[in-house]
Amino acid sequence: MTQTDLMTAPTLQPGQLIARGVTRQLAALGFASVEELVPTRGLRVDVMALGPKGEIWIVECKSSRADFMSDSKWDGYLEWADRFFWAVDADFDVDLLPEDTGLFIGDSYGAELVRMGPETRLAAARRKKMTHLFATHAARRLHMLRDPHAMPQWG
Repeated sequence: MTQTDLMTAPTLQPGQLIARGVTRQLAALGFASVEELVPTRGLRVDVMALGPKGEIWIVECKSSRADFMSDSKWDGYLEWADRFFWAVDADFDVDLLPEDTGLFIGDSYGAELVRMGPETRLAAARRKKMTHLFATHAARRLHMLRDPHAMPQWG
């Protein structure tokens, strides 16, 4: 990165900082992850992770009570992953979160898996679709990093 790139780099929002810590922990668990993936129209998950055995996890990062209370779409994410988790910082009131979901507590440097989310295995066709979507999303992100002035033709 050049000096100019560093000066114009976007400031990460609190939820994005938590996502960074979560992706570090997921990597330590053998998962590859991408941020801000759209599994279907109208939904955008904060973190989707692909595990060493092909498992798919979704992690929603919440930086405050207001952030959590304003998210009414989270239960729509459940059908797109084998397990669902929240990720919050140490000051978050975890009693707000549904008990039948997974939980990471972290910050921008790392996270701890506090509660494993229950498993609801995806059907084979859905798993194939999500794995393809994950791979395509990751490849496009890499392409844009390597060639930021490219004019992508994908939708």
